[in-house]
Amino acid sequence: MIDWAAFLVVAAAALVSSAIVVSLYSLGLRLLTTAGRIPTVDPAEFTGAITVLSPARAAKEAKKARKARKANPLTAGQKRLALLGGYACFTICVLAVLYGVYLIIPALHS
Repeated sequence: MIDWAAFLVVAAAALVSSAIVVSLYSLGLRLLTTAGRIPTVDPAEFTGAITVLSPARAAKEAKKARKARKANPLTAGQKRLALLGGYACFTICVLAVLYGVYLIIPALHS
């Protein structure tokens, strides 16, 4: 027999915790870009696939990133604080995922 109350508690906890992890990750990305550390991905080419980003487009985006970095009105201290906040958000995300894995695998806590 299914304990529906326990099922709903687990479903709600999973929904809330996943929303928190996704929110923290996006806040971390926002803080990194505020600090001037814009995450970029190098162009990737695959045989028989579409080029993700052409070299010309990558150069254009890098130029935009440099221009945005120069236009950042924050002081060096504020940028450093935003960078530390971004790294703190990523650290919390990693810890939350590791704790979830710990809870799921009984061999780790029995």
